[in-house]
Order: sequence, then C-alpha cells, then structure tokens
Amino acid sequence: MKIDAKNWDIIKCLQQNARLSNAEIGRKVGLSSPAVAERIKKLEDYGVLKGYIAEVSYTKTGYQLKAMIMLRAFMGRLQPFLIKVPEFKEVINCYRITGNENIIMEVVLRDQIHLQEFIDRLITYGEVKTHIILSNLIENKPITNYTQLDRSKFNSL
Repeated sequence: MKIDAKNWDIIKCLQQNARLSNAEIGRKVGLSSPAVAERIKKLEDYGVLKGYIAEVSYTKTGYQLKAMIMLRAFMGRLQPFLIKVPEFKEVINCYRITGNENIIMEVVLRDQIHLQEFIDRLITYGEVKTHIILSNLIENKPITNYTQLDRSKFNSL
C-alpha cells in the first residue's frame, strides 16, 4: 500500500484526534467523507492504523510514580521473563532491546513501596536498573511523513 500525501494528512488528523468524523477529516484534507472512509479502511486493513485508544492520566487514576525499568536477564532467565511479563499489571510498555540490558519497561506504580515490591519480583529474572520519570517532555508525538520534510533544514546541522 502506498501512503501518499492525503493518507499522511488523514493519519495526522487521526493522531491529533481519533474521534474526528470522516466529514471533519474530509474538510481538513480536501476529500469527501466517503473517500476518507475508504482510505481509513485501507489504512486499517493494511495495519497502518492499528487501533484507537483513550489516553488515560496515570496520576488521576491513583498512580504516583512512572518509571523506566531496565532488566539485564540472568543466564537462562530471559525466556521465563518473556512468558511472565504480560502478567505484570504495572507494565504499560515493554521492549526487547539491544545493548547491555535485554528489556526496558515503562511502568506505573502507586508509590515507592509498590516500586520496591515490583523490583523484588523482577530481581529473580536479572539485574534491574530503575529510572523514575520526573516529567514528560514529549508524549505520544505523532508520526510524521519524514520524506516530505525540507532536507535543507538538516543540511545546516
């Protein structure tokens, strides 16, 4: 599937507000409502649009801490961890990575005691490094069509 400029415009609209109607998107991108609906369906079918989610404030739901936790798995403990990690309710994102650590997780926790208890569960799988998040500088930044960016901006760097 080719993601042309109109598809990128639709993607941009949906990333800004996934609740926009097809008619509203059409007005913004210069297409009819049926044309927008057809393009969105194709983007969904192709897997470009994976879903629509509600963004929830972790602090307003009772979690006081957000942290990034890296795990360097002990020999023979990575596979058991990969099986277990989906059960950890604290984990909101988890990535298998390159480098000294094998895993990086984004977690939400009630407080420091909850953090300590969570780390105690993790240390059976490997060495743990914890970084408490103080603030979000960039969050859920929309994906942009970088092929259409003005390359002259990069030449001056």
